[in-house]
Amino acid sequence: MIVKNSNWLKHYRYFFILLFTVCCLLSTTSFAKEIHSRSVVVMDASTKEILYAKNPYLRRPPASTTKLVTAIIAIENANLSDVVTISRNASHVSPHKAGFREGDQVTVEELLYAALLDSANDAAVALSEIIAGSEKKFVTLMNRRVRTIGAVNTRFINSSGLPGCGQYTTAYDLAKIMSYVLRYQKLKDIIGTRVAQISTENGNSIFLRNTNMLLWSENDLIGGKTGYTHKAMHCFVCASEHENETVIVAILGSPSRDSLWKESSTLISKGFEVLGNKDKSFDYETRSHSDTADIRKASYKENVKTKNWSLK
Repeated sequence: MIVKNSNWLKHYRYFFILLFTVCCLLSTTSFAKEIHSRSVVVMDASTKEILYAKNPYLRRPPASTTKLVTAIIAIENANLSDVVTISRNASHVSPHKAGFREGDQVTVEELLYAALLDSANDAAVALSEIIAGSEKKFVTLMNRRVRTIGAVNTRFINSSGLPGCGQYTTAYDLAKIMSYVLRYQKLKDIIGTRVAQISTENGNSIFLRNTNMLLWSENDLIGGKTGYTHKAMHCFVCASEHENETVIVAILGSPSRDSLWKESSTLISKGFEVLGNKDKSFDYETRSHSDTADIRKASYKENVKTKNWSLK
């Protein structure tokens, strides 16, 4: 015999809704404990929706992820075939360097490869000088450009990402910057290149190896940019594409390189998992103004390709 009791059924339904909610929160908290970086964002590249975040608006030093903005300014203001003469200032910039010598002549395209693959500071400074006349004037262009992109919590003091007072970004802004980089096919090609060889006009050859180790293990990876200074710790922003969907992952302040790669892979998978479960509803948002802030409950709403092996 079936007994119909509306009150009992109502309480039964509420119990399972509560149980489901608790399980979801426990799952989210468990995942959050796996992320040791100070600040991360996983973003849907097409909608700019945050799929997962930890301290997304926390200001952190950008390190060499800065060079993505340098590359944007360069590709928007110079021809790839323009020849640049390396200045004394560029050749003497602090390491890490590609090894350009004063008087060397290279194209803008070759400098972009050196800056984005090998994270070469001399290449970044050379690009800034050819476009704006000086690195100081170039920085003004950088700060103006990121504001128009929507990265309003970002400020640069140089073109390379070398440490200094008043230079910062957020994981949210960095994800926006990567999203803008993807508009340029040439920049996508460069950041997705594993190794390349460039040559100066006087015949000096320089071998470049991408600092992004995920290019050797993540088949769906479009590309990315690394960064490191003692204060910034390990940083990385990348984009990955799977089944016509693109996820951007930005990480600032990872404790080690090994942790950086592990968390990047985990967050890429997390992003595609979220996009593949649109029938579920987990809003996840964090808010912080300090390095020690905890993750807080939030939600998102329901709702190896072939690499180039030489510079052509």
